[in-house]
Amino acid sequence: MLRTILSLLGVTIGIFAIISVFTLVDSLERSLKESFNFLGANTIIVQKWPWGLGGDEPYPWWKYLKRPHPTWEEYKFLVENVQNAASLCIMGNKGGIVVKFENNSSNEVSLMGVSNSYKDVYEVAIEEGRYFTAQESIGGRSVAIIGHRIAEDLFAELNPIGKTLKIKGISYYVIGKLKEEGEGFLEMESKDDQIITPYHSFTKLYYIGKGGLEPYITLKGYDSDLGLIELESEVKGLMRSKRGLKPREEENFAINHPDAIAEFIGTTFDIISVAGWVIGSFSILVGGFGIANIMFVSVRERTNIIGIQKSLGAKNYFILFQFLFESVFLSLIGGLLGIFLVYLLSFSNLGTLELILSLNNVFLGLGVSVVIGIVSGIVPAALAARMDPVMAIRTQ
Repeated sequence: MLRTILSLLGVTIGIFAIISVFTLVDSLERSLKESFNFLGANTIIVQKWPWGLGGDEPYPWWKYLKRPHPTWEEYKFLVENVQNAASLCIMGNKGGIVVKFENNSSNEVSLMGVSNSYKDVYEVAIEEGRYFTAQESIGGRSVAIIGHRIAEDLFAELNPIGKTLKIKGISYYVIGKLKEEGEGFLEMESKDDQIITPYHSFTKLYYIGKGGLEPYITLKGYDSDLGLIELESEVKGLMRSKRGLKPREEENFAINHPDAIAEFIGTTFDIISVAGWVIGSFSILVGGFGIANIMFVSVRERTNIIGIQKSLGAKNYFILFQFLFESVFLSLIGGLLGIFLVYLLSFSNLGTLELILSLNNVFLGLGVSVVIGIVSGIVPAALAARMDPVMAIRTQ
């Protein structure tokens, strides 16, 4: 009994190690990708600076320093000429500002100035009020849509819609309040800390251009990888044309892909997953040898019974599967215990990180347990199946 428990413990620890690492990796990967949702899905972004994603080469920032910023005129040019985009918008951002309402203030606010089509590129989940109209956007009206935290800081229990807050001494009329998003993972940007205003209103507060803030143009492609490739090619051609670049001249703008971040994150966590396999494999190896030892002992103790079964007509495959099933069953018990421990671990409070044991990882744990059982039990089961019934019956 003690031998069986110790053997199952090896499988339990091994499965726990592998599935807990996979669960942690999946949860981290999911949280990081969700934190980058503000960059948009199926989009490309025209900017001055290309993103550096941890390549082997050093990031040549000096190469891009003198590049011009995207402009409103370039944005309008793309609006009028691009064919493969579902929608596009231009936007600017200024972080760390302070907004006020009467005697209340909210710090570390991210102010965004966006064109009216922003809502067609990114999800704008408005809980109360409305989005600004095309007329308000074109006219640069001082209207604002505020995040949940800002509404709590400034207005407490009051309805913020219709109230007036101040940014750099200028009054902004609150027309909408965003749904609560919650704290971002690793303190990533959250819509709860954002204020959205029309782009032309934003440019009255902050200078955009050389020496000022850097705007960027986001284009949302149609729902296919091919469509996004075609969109990128089209935007490159249009931007080169607008900036008067000759065929052999290098592009003085960057087209960045938010999807590249997701791919980079996925590649990084694939490496961590390999470490999980290595860690768990040692415990699984010990557990597998333990189960094999139990099966060899079981075959030796039941040799006489095997002989009686075979003399009564039991086929070799019946004896084989009888012991193989026993081995798999033992391994599955150990695997289920390991998965149950991971399930208990998922209730741990890890701050903004939510651990979720997925069905894929449950099935992976069960699958690995079955394989361990088969590998550990196949040799003892084969020996039992090949026994001579007369010799087996005579064995005491």
